[in-house]
Amino acid sequence: MTAADAVPMVFVHGTRFSAGQWSSQLAALGDEFPVTAVDLPGHGERSAQPWSLAAATEIIASAVDSLGRGPALVVGHSLGGYASLEFARRCPERLRGLILAGASASTRGLWTAPYQWVAGLVPRVPADRLARWNDRLLRRLYPPDVVEATIRSGYSFHTLPAAWSEVRGRFDAGAMRQVKAPVLILNGEKDTVFRSGETAFARAHPHARVELIPRARHLANFDDPAAFTDAVRRFALQLDGVGKS
Repeated sequence: MTAADAVPMVFVHGTRFSAGQWSSQLAALGDEFPVTAVDLPGHGERSAQPWSLAAATEIIASAVDSLGRGPALVVGHSLGGYASLEFARRCPERLRGLILAGASASTRGLWTAPYQWVAGLVPRVPADRLARWNDRLLRRLYPPDVVEATIRSGYSFHTLPAAWSEVRGRFDAGAMRQVKAPVLILNGEKDTVFRSGETAFARAHPHARVELIPRARHLANFDDPAAFTDAVRRFALQLDGVGKS
């Protein structure tokens, strides 16, 4: 199998990051699959664009179309996972499969209150200070080849309040019933908050399963890039097999 006849993939980043989050996955998978990663509205090269889930859906759809291979496997992390769920609802004909990474917790209920509090606090801290904190944290935890693309692309703290305000109260396991394609729920083993609803999410879909990255946290694709990439590859190959049966 070559990239020309393989399942196309679109990667969707998490809160404050950009397409650079997926540098390891794009490098590892690019010879086998048509791949691309997007900047969501208000992030990366779209930093000046106002956030909305509707705009995020349009960006993902345009990325799918840009690959020219029909419906794609969409891989979404955290905020990008919830945006991908919205894309799955709005554009089912463009979706071949869905991977939710760190995005199988309900955004309804009392547990979301701390995240709303953080979203309100972030604008009170200078963006350059937040960027320095993030740079130091990422460089302390991860190898340069994993995080330098993310660091170079910068962070979009200004979008966090609007993004999480719209996501909050919108998604729970019921959203899985609107997904027509197979789903892989791919979480870090130690991401206790964002995998809190993984069982309910999986049960709500007839073709969903859960896979954990051992010892990984919320940023599982940083904690263990090889294991994360391998899980994506295996799921894509299963989709390819289904498509050719």
